[in-house]
Amino acid sequence: MELLKHTALELGAMIAKGEISSADVTDAVFAAIEAKDKDVNAYIGLSEELAMSQASALDAAADGPLKGVPIAVKDNICTKGVKTTCASKMLADFVPPFDATVVEKLKAAGMPIVGKVNMDEFAMGSTSETSYFGAVKNPHDLTRVPGGSSGGAAAAVAAGEAVCALGSDTGGSIRQPASYCGVTGFKPTYGYVSRYGLVAYASSLDQIGPIAKDVADCAAIMDVIAGHDGRDSTSLNVGHKSYLASLKGDVKGKTIGVPEECFGDGVDEDVKRAVLECAKTYESLGARLLPVKLDFMQSVIPTYYIIATAEASSNLSRYDGVKYGFRADKINSVDDLYAESRSQGFGAEVKMRILLGAFVLSSGYYDAYYKKALNVRDRIIAEFGEVFKRCDALIFPVAPSTAPKLGASLSDSMSMYLSDIFTVPVNLAGLPGLSLPCGVDRGGMPIGAQLIGARGTDAALLDLGFAYQQATNIHRALAGRA
Repeated sequence: MELLKHTALELGAMIAKGEISSADVTDAVFAAIEAKDKDVNAYIGLSEELAMSQASALDAAADGPLKGVPIAVKDNICTKGVKTTCASKMLADFVPPFDATVVEKLKAAGMPIVGKVNMDEFAMGSTSETSYFGAVKNPHDLTRVPGGSSGGAAAAVAAGEAVCALGSDTGGSIRQPASYCGVTGFKPTYGYVSRYGLVAYASSLDQIGPIAKDVADCAAIMDVIAGHDGRDSTSLNVGHKSYLASLKGDVKGKTIGVPEECFGDGVDEDVKRAVLECAKTYESLGARLLPVKLDFMQSVIPTYYIIATAEASSNLSRYDGVKYGFRADKINSVDDLYAESRSQGFGAEVKMRILLGAFVLSSGYYDAYYKKALNVRDRIIAEFGEVFKRCDALIFPVAPSTAPKLGASLSDSMSMYLSDIFTVPVNLAGLPGLSLPCGVDRGGMPIGAQLIGARGTDAALLDLGFAYQQATNIHRALAGRA
């Protein structure tokens, strides 16, 4: 398992030189899963035979710095012939007949897929406790949550059960678990990575992105998965240089905004300290810090949860017990089939969000809630645009606190929703966001700093993160501790 202390790029270089084989690394991942996952519960399903066969017979046409490096995939991303459950009873036995575009690209790059990682059911949650297959535990403290909904992906990387992973981010679901688990997570600009084959939660917010040990690995994975896809109507047809090749680590002359609203009451003092120290590190590297205001912050949680639940209620209407998915037994009518299949197939959090979404879209309430939320979303986008006229990026916490205890958020839904306050604006505006480990609290739990850029500045944002990680050792220390 010593192999797994290396980054994905380091392993890729060793494989390319013939010092180790892809099968060596993949076998080490499965050994780590065998040793640790009974405690962490990061995986829903493994594809050991498939991954080992991919590792043993790499396609000669595959090329790139990650060739031969195994990867884990969140269980809401379709994998041909391998179960994709969305951590739900509704899809517990669903085997997709096709690969998501990102999975096709991973295979073409010669990256064996070791398995499907655990998550909140249908990506609806911030703790990875709503999974039908049991809660994921934080490797740094098994009594705490790993964050969500990509908690399995972040926990697997933090625990050394995966070299790297793909997650999805609807309101912070890559960045928040990356912060809680002390790893690096990147949410790309909306439309930069194809959503074809991603099981939809909220289609205007969902985006696939990488979770890894460091920024360089995230950039290399972006080089694999990014790009236009005609099968996704929201995919942007924009050219971009290699994200990895764009990493220079020079922040001199950059202006980084520090929003005062994100460091006020409700933010843990240890979190404030660590993130502000991260900002000061940028200042010492030659960047300029600029105090800014984000007047919309009090509106982001209601705006997000109106839009997200409305889209969820529409997207999840397809799970009715007819074509695929769970079907209830002993049914006497079509109405009973729908009602019982959905009542038994969905968990409590999913059902609550479907009901909320149906309410805000219903006759008499559409204008009062959904239409108003869309108007506020436009205002948020406009305000971000004004701020980015003065700043190259923003810095503030990923979450107001470090990882809570298991069960605490489930008993207080509002607390769970408020934990997303610093991540949901990024999804509402379609911006890129990066979570960087920047310290620990008094209990030793990881803290993440969040860098936000304007739309399409993904490469520049990754370069900012790279500069910080070149100048500090926090991400390496946390990666080797869990």
